[in-house]
Parts: sequence; C-alpha cells; structure tokens
Amino acid sequence: MNFQARPIRTTCPYCGVGCGVLARPDGAGGLEISGDPEHPANRGRLCVKGAALAETLRPDGRLLTPRIHGRVADWDSALDMVARRFRETIAEHGPDSVGFYVSGQLLTEDYYVANKLMKGFIGSANIDTNSRLCMASSVAGHRRAFGSDTVPGLYEDFEEAELVVLVGSNLAWCHPVLYQRLVAAREKGQGPRVVVIDPRRTATCDIADLHLKIKPGGDAALFNALLARIDRQGAVDRDFMAHVSGVEDAIRAARASDPEMTGLSLGDMARFFDMWIGTEKVVTVYSQGINQSDSGTDKVNAIINCHLATGRIGRPGMGPFSVTGQPNAMGGREVGGLANMLACHLDIENKAHRDAVQDFWQAPRMAPGPGLKAVEMFRAVEEGRIRALWIICTNPAVTMPEADRVARAIEGCDFVVVSDMMEQTDTTRLAHVLLPATGWGEKDGTVTNSERRISRQRRSLPQRGEARDDWRILADVGRRMGWESAFGWSSAAEVFAEYAALSGLAGELGSDFDISAHAGITPAEYDALEPFLWPRSARRQGGRFFGDGRFHTPDGKARMVPVTPRVPQPLAPAYPFRLNTGRVRDHWHTMTRTALSPRLSRHLAEPYLELHPQDAAELGLKPAELAEVSSPHGRAILRVLVSDRVAPGHPFAPMHWTGETAPSGRIDALVPWLTDPLSGQPASKSAPVAIRPFGADWFGFALASSPFRPDCAYWARASLPGGMQAELAGVEKPGDWGEWAAAMFGLKSEPLVVSDRARGMQRLAFVEGGRLAAALFVAPRPVGLSRSHVAGLLGAEARPDLLAGRAGADQPDEGATVCACFGVGVNRIARAIAEQGLVTVEQVGAALQAGSNCGSCRPEIRALIERSLTEAV
Repeated sequence: MNFQARPIRTTCPYCGVGCGVLARPDGAGGLEISGDPEHPANRGRLCVKGAALAETLRPDGRLLTPRIHGRVADWDSALDMVARRFRETIAEHGPDSVGFYVSGQLLTEDYYVANKLMKGFIGSANIDTNSRLCMASSVAGHRRAFGSDTVPGLYEDFEEAELVVLVGSNLAWCHPVLYQRLVAAREKGQGPRVVVIDPRRTATCDIADLHLKIKPGGDAALFNALLARIDRQGAVDRDFMAHVSGVEDAIRAARASDPEMTGLSLGDMARFFDMWIGTEKVVTVYSQGINQSDSGTDKVNAIINCHLATGRIGRPGMGPFSVTGQPNAMGGREVGGLANMLACHLDIENKAHRDAVQDFWQAPRMAPGPGLKAVEMFRAVEEGRIRALWIICTNPAVTMPEADRVARAIEGCDFVVVSDMMEQTDTTRLAHVLLPATGWGEKDGTVTNSERRISRQRRSLPQRGEARDDWRILADVGRRMGWESAFGWSSAAEVFAEYAALSGLAGELGSDFDISAHAGITPAEYDALEPFLWPRSARRQGGRFFGDGRFHTPDGKARMVPVTPRVPQPLAPAYPFRLNTGRVRDHWHTMTRTALSPRLSRHLAEPYLELHPQDAAELGLKPAELAEVSSPHGRAILRVLVSDRVAPGHPFAPMHWTGETAPSGRIDALVPWLTDPLSGQPASKSAPVAIRPFGADWFGFALASSPFRPDCAYWARASLPGGMQAELAGVEKPGDWGEWAAAMFGLKSEPLVVSDRARGMQRLAFVEGGRLAAALFVAPRPVGLSRSHVAGLLGAEARPDLLAGRAGADQPDEGATVCACFGVGVNRIARAIAEQGLVTVEQVGAALQAGSNCGSCRPEIRALIERSLTEAV
C-alpha cells in the first residue's frame, strides 16, 4: 500500500470548533496531520493542539486488555460481570440504583447507545455527562428562551458581524481557530470591532477595541443595564416583539438591577452600550466564564434578552452564540446525554415524548422523568443510593468539584466500571472492572460542533491491543442484559441510521433537531458523509434559526426572562480569595492525550497560580515560588506567577493537572459543590480559598530518558523529546542525594556530582554508555537554569559542561517556548526583534515563522515587541 496516496478526512478531538483534519498514514504506524482546507469550520487552519495530534498517538500508558480487580481478563468475563452486577443491582435496589457518567469526547453513536440503554431499557435517567460542567447553563438558558436547546447562528456570523462581544471567553487560547477567523476578518479591513468582557486580561484582549474588566459575577447586571438602556433609547424592535413574550417583565427586572455590581465605570459602560445599540450586526459570544456559575442560566438569559429585544437573532452577523468546550458536547445534547433530556431534543418530562421514544425503541420501560445531574449523581454515590456506576471516557476523580470527595465516593461504591483509553488515571485506579476503549484515530462515528455542523470522525489507525469502540461495549452489555435485538447493530453506520430515523419522529413532534434525510443511510454513504448543518430533513435544510420569529415554545414565541442578578456569597475571613479556574493554551482537559506531546508542554509545563502583584506582596510570595492554596474541600500546591492580568483578590489557576502529572495541582479539589439551581452546572470560577507560601526546604529540576515518578511534597512532570522532566520541591532533604536520585530514576550507576554546600546546591548527572541518561539540579530556592538547553543534552554524548545548566556563548539559548507550533523560544524572538529591528508581529512571523500558524502566541510576541520598544526609549 502507498501510505502517501490518500489522506483520510476526519475531525479534531479537541474543542467544540470541530476542525476538519487530514490524517495521512505514514507507513510506520503513525499519521501525518494537516488541516482540511475543504472543511467549513476551519478551512485548513489548525491550532497547535490539532497540529500536534500525531505526537499524541504513542502507545504509552494505553489500556490494552480488560481488567477485573486489577488482573488481566478476557472480554467475555469482563462483560458478563458488568451485565450480571448491573442486573443484580437493579433487581435488588431498582433502576435508579445505577448510573452512567459519560463524556463530551464520546462520539454521537456512543452517546446514543448509552442513552438508549439507560433511559429506555434500564429505565432510569441517571445518565449525565461531563458536559454538565461546561455548557449546561447554555442548555437551560436556550430552553427557557427558545423552547429548545438551539444555537441560532453560524460561524460565518463572526465574520459578517460589525461587532463581536466576547463574554467570559478566552477565544485566543480555548478556540484558537475561531479566533483566527475573527483576526483574519479584521485584517481585511472589513471585520468587526471586538469587545472583550472578562475580569482577566487574557490573550484575547490583544484584538479588543474595548476590554471591560468586569467584576467577577457581574455579567447579568451588565446585560440587564444594557437591556434597560435599549428600552430607554427606544431601540426595542416593536415588530419583532410580536414574536416574544415576557418583554415588560424582563425590562422591569433590568431597570431594578444595580449596575454597580459590574464594578465598571459609568463611562466604560456607556461606551459599550453605545457600541452595542448603535451596531445592528452584533454577535455576543460566550463560554465558560458565563456558564460555570451558580447563576449561569440567568446570565445566559440576560444576554439572550438583549438580542430578542432588538430582534438581532437568526440573521446574518447577529445573535447570541454559545461556544462549547468539548468536541461533541453538542452531539451529546442532541442524543439526550444529559439527565434531564431525551434524544433528539425531546422533553423527558413530556409523557407524549417519552411514549413516542419508548415505542420507537420498543423498550420494556422508560425513565419516568429527569435523572440525577453530575453533582447530584456523585452525591448519590457517596450516600449509597447509586450502587453500580459506569464511567465512560472521563476522569471525574480529577474534574468534578470537590474532586477528593468524589474520588472517595467512587472508591466506596459497590461496583464501578470504567471504560477508558488509558490504564492509569485518577479514576481508573478506583475501578473494579476496566474496559479498554478505542481513541481518536481508531474510532468511527460523528461529532457535532458549536454551530450545529455534524462531521465524521473516521478510523485511520488500527485499534490498540484489544480496545473496542464505546458503542460496541455498551451494546455488548445491553445484549447480555437480555435485550439482544435492540442492541444488535454491527456498525456505527447502523447506529447513526437508527438515530436519524428517531429524529424524524422527533421532527413530527415539533423538535428542531431532525436529520431524518439520513435515516436510510447506507454504510457506503455513511463512509462518504460530508459535514452538514442540521436540520437535514424534507422540511428544512440547515441555516440559521429564529430570524423568522418562529420558536419552539407552545405558543411559538420566544420568552424574555426576568433576571435578578445574584450577589456573590460573602467571603469568610479564613478564605479571603475567589479562585478563578480555566484552560491553558496548549493542553486539553486532564492531558491524557496532550501530555504525550513534548511540544505541547513547552509553553507551560506545570500548574500555576496567577496572582496580582498586590496580593503577592501581601502574602510574601515572589515569582516562581510555590504557594499552598486551600479551601474547605481540598489543598493544592502551585507555582506562583505574578501578573496584573488578574484583579486583586481574584487569582487564576488552570485545571489540567492530575495525579499522573502533578498530584498537588489537582485544582478541582478546591472547588465546592455549588451549582446553578436550574442547570445543575457547578460554579467553577469562584471558589473561596486561602493562600500562603509553601514552606519548601529545597527545590529541584530533574530529567531522564525513561519515565520516572518523583517522591516528594511537590512535583510536576512533562514530556520531553526522548524523555521526561519534572519540577520538584520538598520539605525534608534526603540523606544522600545520589541514592535518592538513583532510586527515583531507577538507575544503578554512580552519578557525576557538582556540590556547593555553602549555597546548598547539588547537581547530579547519570551517564550511561557515554550519554546523559538523567540529571538532577537542587537548590534552596527555585532552580535557575536553561531548561531548554539541559533538555537538549538528554540522550546526547556527555560533555564536560553538562551540569553547567546553561548554554555556552557559542550555543544560543532558545529560552521558554512562545510559539509551540514552530518551537520558537522567547530568547530567539527577543534577539530577532533587537537585531533585525522587527516592530510588528507579522515581521516576526516572516523572520521566524512564530505566530504565523494558529496565532495563539501573537499576544505574547506583541508584548515582547512592546517591551523592546519601551526599553529602547
């Protein structure tokens, strides 16, 4: 076979942008990755995570066989046990004694089978998803306003708009390809103005015409104030109001709202209101900064209210737009993956809908109403009400709020099944039965992106070991539980065809979700399926929703919802800070995939706490020191980053690190079980915490050509080309550094040692076969050395200066990576700016390539240019 002959068109497994990917088998068991220029979501662009997909396909850490109580088992034994234990639990304690916790990274076919098995055959709605943690408030807000969970607009509206408002969305880091589409539109000279509403000054602010540094929690008050101004200025679209109910009540509530809750000046608010009201084509894009709140649904409706009041919805270049965080959060919403929904956007609380789905499935029983949402589900596990739990494609022992408590609950559950790609995660360690699942590149199915576009993920690699597709594992258990015919599919294409047929029934019942044009799809047609927008039926083909004034409520009208902004709970003296959490640029969720790529760890290699200078000074914390962060629910140790990008009293920490990569960096252990009362979504961006210096007696940096797991109070490890590195800190010094390091690295050779006892410094190098196998650098303060230089020595022929920790004069030091796409470091960029007189990001890109691909690093490059210009004055 000529492996270079034909690329496989598939879809990226990361964020909800849903970028098309060309995966070309390289003939050596891997893939060559590029963007698909024909896919309408990305038009050939990829962010650094997508571009690095080939580097994440290594077999390292994969779960290759089923395991029962930690021992290797065959599939029949494992599946028989799962089916038997679930049957027995249901027989003894009823259907609601079991639960499924699934994931927005599942394919739609996987999601559909899980939903059918739980709701239609087990007869409980206790199936929820990690998407509850990121977009449930959007679902609830959409359903209140529109009568359905419908995203009205399309990505092209970003480019057709005259004003794009980004609320609680760091688009540059979290949805880089959409950000680049926005940048490209602006660079043509016809693109929209941009307003960023965010307490932090994020990378996205680089393109902002106005940055509103809102007080955390003030979003609903701001959009209420905007609605009140819309009314006062006579900007309400009276014609469109014929299609909207609740107008006066919503405006009355908006007038009663206190604008001071925003923390913004009257001048800044007036400027924003003038821009918004004076611009017809407005798109308001929002993400986790809105959703992850105990009043997230109200914030969503406050935004939607303004668009409804002005009729700026469902037409080119205008509307509210929720951008999702996971690759198939939308697909999960469409199949009823949430505990309070039915498949195809039908209503689980509507008996006619339940009966129709039960009849279609020929199901023996049907869930009588909503099940337990994520936080409620793990509370039920803790209390013993759920006795059998199946966790699929997610890691709740790290990602759920009060993660330590959730881990203890899972550990105490009578029977736990975990389906996963990886053998060692915080959650797989708690399972009675482990089932190996296929991962990206090995799976076949569909996903839906944030603009309702359904695309194929196609298999481009053979499965690893004995791994199986999730839908097939679920179907195998369904058959073993006695429902042979209902779960008898032989391919993902057959699952999709059944789902499409059910959507036709949903369309007849008034659902917006209808892809019944594909109900008769053949395996060949499924294999060739092009990306398409739903709906796709005889009645309607894609496009925007609601511009015609028709909504999915009983009376056909949209509903404006009166919103009373919620005052944040006061902080207790013991926990005087509000911790904001979120993502970093180059990593994804709990890093089971991205941690395998050395390139993706070059930008940020360990968990950190971003502190305002005022807070750092008051706490006695300096840059690069360690801080201990605690809440009533947990504790973390994080590297200190001092920055005025955050507000005083409102530090920020990323959420990616786990027990495998940095056990003390598990940030969701600090987040409380506080949820929005309507959506059930946790408030992940306002955890009350205390901060103090971590009393480390020593700090270290280690690297080795083989994986190693440190044994000290703090460590954070990351991949290197040909090895691994780790940042270290401890509260007690080992008696012998050589013995301690040899045990950590698993080496028996004697190290080369450079010791400076007066300054408390130790440097050790292990050389095997004349090449550097491992090294350890220890100091009483955070270790100062060129990490990129030392990493470059790993596996190379040992040199006399290998413990110097810095490059010689003839070896330019790359410095910390700024552009991960092309591996360009801060020192190289700074030198090029100074030596070549570069004054624009475009000039840097032309000289070094930095910033010329996904563009996420452009704000950092611009900051380096500005610093150079300032220093030159």
